[in-house]
Amino acid sequence: MSAVEARLADLGLTLPEVVPPLAAYQPAVRSGIYVYTAGQLPMVDGQLPVTGKVGAEVTAEEAKDLARTCALNALAAVKSVTGDLDLIARVVKVTGFVASAADFTGQPGVLNGASELLGEVLGDKGVHARSAVGVAVLPLDAPVEVEILVELVP
Repeated sequence: MSAVEARLADLGLTLPEVVPPLAAYQPAVRSGIYVYTAGQLPMVDGQLPVTGKVGAEVTAEEAKDLARTCALNALAAVKSVTGDLDLIARVVKVTGFVASAADFTGQPGVLNGASELLGEVLGDKGVHARSAVGVAVLPLDAPVEVEILVELVP
């Protein structure tokens, strides 16, 4: 077991299976020392646990937990192309999308779920730049979608 996966276990988490693509793309692509993930939805066992807009059908706290799940799914996608999460030198960038009710402005707080998970699991390697964007709708009516860019040890 890798050190990263041992840390996940310490947190009571297990790395899920990679979420299969919903269309014509790959869950992650490696280019040199970088891995780019596709947008990861908060799928659990092939299902979205909650759907709808944050600030309407979904609370900000629920969405924050969903963003955490997205980040866990993103780590699974990274492992699918590297074979070992211990190869992560650092998370460079996190981009998050929040399906938002018209008056919801708490996107950064929602995306903290993903950022905090990466920090808990990777420590200083999980510190990253980030964008948190409110959108009208996401695939499958998901409340949150997260993609990450990681740099690997050369």
